[in-house]
Amino acid sequence: MPEPGQCLNDLVPPHYTALFDGVAAASKGAVVLPFPIWREAFINDADLGLAQRAYDVLNPHPYKTFQDPITLSQPMAACPIPKSYLNCRQDTALPQSLGWHPRLSERLGLFRYVECEGSHETWFTNPTALASAIEAAARD
Repeated sequence: MPEPGQCLNDLVPPHYTALFDGVAAASKGAVVLPFPIWREAFINDADLGLAQRAYDVLNPHPYKTFQDPITLSQPMAACPIPKSYLNCRQDTALPQSLGWHPRLSERLGLFRYVECEGSHETWFTNPTALASAIEAAARD
């Protein structure tokens, strides 16, 4: 959850930004992490075959979306709409010392918290658990 004026690169460790910069420079402004990094950080709960099949269908991600600050009229905590936060327990896309929850989820203000098993790419590794968690997050 970025604050108004922040971008994704503001929320990650400097060595991640350096990695993204290098990958984007070599890929005409797009980011597709090398498979070994992506596998360990994003889909660490998959066997090699599933991880490779999932990687093969990824699309390059425009790097500008990592760099451009978000425009919000107010912080998300001040927004009156209901919010939920889904935390996948095996998600290691960020170092655990800088994990997603509670460091970023608390920026939502009042929110419903839901956990499920899985990595950052749970839709590939545990879609049933993810669907149940989304349903629980939106129960009202």
